[in-house]
Amino acid sequence: GVLDSVKRARCSSIACAPPPMTLVLVYLWLPAFAAGFAQPHVHRLQGSAHRVSFQRVQHRACLSAARAEADDEWPLLRDVRRAVHDYALIQPGDRIAVAVSGGKDSSTLAFLLKRLKERRLLPFDDWSFTTVHLDQVQPGHDAQSLEAWLEGEGIDFHLLREDTYSVVTEKTRPGASYCSLCSRLRRGILYTAAAELKSNRLALGHHRDDALETLLLNMVHQGQLKALPARYRARRGIDVIRPLMYIGEKQIAEFASSRGFPILPCNLCGSQPDGTPGQRQQMKLLLSALDGLGDGKARANMLTALADVRPTHLLDRDLREACGLDRASGALRYER
Repeated sequence: GVLDSVKRARCSSIACAPPPMTLVLVYLWLPAFAAGFAQPHVHRLQGSAHRVSFQRVQHRACLSAARAEADDEWPLLRDVRRAVHDYALIQPGDRIAVAVSGGKDSSTLAFLLKRLKERRLLPFDDWSFTTVHLDQVQPGHDAQSLEAWLEGEGIDFHLLREDTYSVVTEKTRPGASYCSLCSRLRRGILYTAAAELKSNRLALGHHRDDALETLLLNMVHQGQLKALPARYRARRGIDVIRPLMYIGEKQIAEFASSRGFPILPCNLCGSQPDGTPGQRQQMKLLLSALDGLGDGKARANMLTALADVRPTHLLDRDLREACGLDRASGALRYER
């Protein structure tokens, strides 16, 4: 009886179980069904992943471009900040009038001052600046591109108009440089404009090479050891500052070109009525010749020399006396 019960139970389980072929079909069909069901979702996920990946690439490209621009401007900003620190060119509460001629130097100065403030690279924020452009009534002069660029950068702009061109061309003797008279006339007009704008400082775009060329000009043509200071007090009581003093002309030219600053031509600078190079242009050639000597650091070393003067090794007796030295021997007269 027990054996019969076991046989019946075994037959019943066999009868209830699916045949082997059915199991095979189910086994083969289920993965295909699952894959077909999940495939649209997979496609959607893959599409989203591609979009996210592309957006990330775009974002990284934008960041790289921004970093490249920041890296491009940082060496110049660092030198401007160093000059500001060394000579207290900018102080809290200052209102600065920036003279912009439309050349590469003054345009770079205006842009760097803007970035100096935007990036908060000074230990104080309560200072401001505005730009001033003098139209000297040169033939064909048009300042519209400069004005549009400055306004596009969010920089305040003021336009002045004074006919100094005809005065310079009339008063300059044959063979002499236009630069001296032109700069004096222009400087006086800018002093007046700065006072009217309630500015206590006037910023000029002179750089390292300008200072060295002026040094050579004064030595060769005036018999004076005199260059361009980073800061001085003008007779009218306004402080004149030169924030680009530590930057070379080549750096500025490359930066202005890479940023596409608008450049206004000047018909006076660097030329004479007969078309020959002016005295300043001759000093540029002399500096280029000096660059070819030694280790090629002539300009950097000359700028360093302007900040490392030894009165005992010069012939200026008044300077010796002002420094507490004996006029004749250079010996120290008073112990500190």
